[in-house]
Amino acid sequence: MDDQTLIGIDIGTTKICTLVAREENLGQLRILGVGIEPSQGLRKGVVVDLEAAAQAVARSVEKAERTSGVEVFSALVSLAGSNVSSMNSKGVVGVAGRVIDQDDVARAIDAARAVAIPHNREIVHVIQRGFNVDGQDGIRMPIGMHGYRLEVETHIITAASASVENLRQCVAAAGIEVSQFVLNPLASAEVVLSEAERQMGVVVCDVGGGTTDMAIYVDGDVWHTAVLSIGGNHITSDIAQVMHLPATQAEEIKLQHGHANPAEIDPQQFFNLRPFGDQDVIQASHLELVEIIHARVEEIFGMVVQEIKRSGYDGLLPAGMVLTGGVSALPGIRTIASEALGVPVRTAQPENLVGMVDRLDSPAYSTSVGLLRWGMLMNEFSPEGVSRRPRTGRGRSASSFVDWERVKDWLRRLLP
Repeated sequence: MDDQTLIGIDIGTTKICTLVAREENLGQLRILGVGIEPSQGLRKGVVVDLEAAAQAVARSVEKAERTSGVEVFSALVSLAGSNVSSMNSKGVVGVAGRVIDQDDVARAIDAARAVAIPHNREIVHVIQRGFNVDGQDGIRMPIGMHGYRLEVETHIITAASASVENLRQCVAAAGIEVSQFVLNPLASAEVVLSEAERQMGVVVCDVGGGTTDMAIYVDGDVWHTAVLSIGGNHITSDIAQVMHLPATQAEEIKLQHGHANPAEIDPQQFFNLRPFGDQDVIQASHLELVEIIHARVEEIFGMVVQEIKRSGYDGLLPAGMVLTGGVSALPGIRTIASEALGVPVRTAQPENLVGMVDRLDSPAYSTSVGLLRWGMLMNEFSPEGVSRRPRTGRGRSASSFVDWERVKDWLRRLLP
């Protein structure tokens, strides 16, 4: 592999997706290899059977290696689960009246991350939200400014150390090193959000099989993140219990006949199924099925609304919600979400991909592709903040100078 090869492993409750890609001109991604495997050994985003989960990861990686011809040694790995939590923290350092440089920014962020957290938790991300220089706030990036006192406000995401280590062991068992864990909604946001939405104020909501992952963006930065222990598997379970069906058949019925909005369903529509205890196929009401789904979807977005209100940023979301994840493909779900939140809602999925993209044309793969986008931004700069690639039209390599505008964007969005 070289610096242009990107590897992402999305480890979800229902599927594991390994993608191998290469960055081409103008930031376009060419998908070289895809490995999609049913997930095993995970529940609500957390490893519950280490051996089964490790085998599923290994099979996914093997498929991606076989289709791409690239041997995978390290990868970005998605992270979710109810053990994830977040907080805000400030860091202050002295500058002594000189020009603020990148080292000063790093020192301020180190001061912000020096917060008291339980011994059984670890920091996954430290994301800066804004700076204050000598009492002047609202500064996007202070590099190059003069000052005596530099203050940074950060958003810190933590996770249970045991859960993170178990996930790391699953990937290591497949012979892969985790280069970085990336929280699911942050990865998805790299694919589905526009810069205008980030600036205006928006919540990205990734509804997967086991969890619903949220991130609130205001003024271009992450202000709040949360992982809710509810998702599409709960809908499947409801269908199975009410209609007395095996889980596999309930999932098939959800995919074939599922709809979230009873108002759009004809009460005279029926479909065939075979419940437990019946030898013959019977007819079931489509409306009854949709009412089962509707009840759980309302609960999911009710919890989302509660989390947004708890964050205190419910009045700062004029761009509304961007809905993604596998469950977002459910017909009618956008209407229910908009009614619950009282804001505009749109659904989104990966776009502008080339190569082996046939299987990725779905909101279910936003996190998977988002890991690759995250990797692209990481590869833009070395740890010193200097571009690794030549810049077109400049006549010289960017490694000979620091492009501060792009450094600022990298610092703003990707500090681990």
